[in-house]
Amino acid sequence: MSFSMEVVNPEEIKQVIEEEVKPVPEELAKLKQLADANVTAILELDMDASDKRRDILQSIDSFGMGTMRSSSEKNSLMQVTINNLSKTGDEGGVVAKGLTELHLQLKDLDPSMIDFAKTGFLGKLFNPLRAYFAKYEKADIVISDIITSLEKGKTVLRNDNTTLQLEQDSLRELTKKLEKEIQLGSLMDQEIETRIEVEKARGGDEEKIRFVTEEILFPLRQRLMDLQQMMVVNQQGIMAMEVVMRNNKELIRGVDRARNVTISALKISVTVAGALYNQKIVLKKIEMLNQTTDQLISATSSMLKNQGAAIHKQSLEANISAETLKKSFSDVLAALDAISKYKQDALPKMRDTITTFRELANEGEKHIERMEKRKELGF
Repeated sequence: MSFSMEVVNPEEIKQVIEEEVKPVPEELAKLKQLADANVTAILELDMDASDKRRDILQSIDSFGMGTMRSSSEKNSLMQVTINNLSKTGDEGGVVAKGLTELHLQLKDLDPSMIDFAKTGFLGKLFNPLRAYFAKYEKADIVISDIITSLEKGKTVLRNDNTTLQLEQDSLRELTKKLEKEIQLGSLMDQEIETRIEVEKARGGDEEKIRFVTEEILFPLRQRLMDLQQMMVVNQQGIMAMEVVMRNNKELIRGVDRARNVTISALKISVTVAGALYNQKIVLKKIEMLNQTTDQLISATSSMLKNQGAAIHKQSLEANISAETLKKSFSDVLAALDAISKYKQDALPKMRDTITTFRELANEGEKHIERMEKRKELGF
């Protein structure tokens, strides 16, 4: 068989088997010589020689029987072997179940399915990363047990394939022998039929023609049919073993892939998930810091804009506006005028008041003088 990475279906496997069991040209040439010699011996048979007739009939009767019997026994044993060995690699086998369980464990630990940025009460109460790693540690023990079981199953599968390969090789050898016997019988069939036609055409011995066609050609063709059926049975057995072996090989590859690739990918994913979670926290803090910085810069810029404009405006304008100065000046003049008028109006009143106070003082002085005189007189 040539090297190929393509999946071969059962029909292609059958074609490969048929090609492998076909006799090579050198073998065909020898089989052709043997067939011609046998047919010549049959047609030159002396019909009165009963011993030779018996020998030929026995040879035809036993033709291919040994190979058929061996093939039948091998196929019976093969059925038991396949039934027993295929259980390890079938859907309910240890390896298949282990791979399924491993798939479920890995799917449950897929970091892309975990919300590490969970908010709300539960997000504050439980650290999502801590909870994930606790879950991973528990699952890691289970995964280790699964891998150990898969490794044991892989060893069993390899041993099964070794046994199946030996059985397949043995059955293939029997099939090759069957093919050669079928080829020999077919060549004899063709040669007998050709020579019988020649004998009939030239009016040969009818008794011999009848004997050859009925006692030799007929059982020969029956045996050819049996041999061909047995060959088909053998090919089916070889294909059945091939399917089981290929299935086992795929499961072995699955175990190797799970151990060497999938588990490594899981550990890397867990590590990266933790690193990304920590980076997210740092980035969040940096983002908050940047937002605060932006707010400070924005507020400062706004203050500079507003106060700078106000200061610039005030620097361009006088401290007291002209209107205010004019009003103040008018008020001051009005106040001065009011004071002047008040003084002018008050002067006569002040004069009258002074005269009144002077008269009161004179009157009071008179009373005081009378009191002193009376005090002196003893009153």
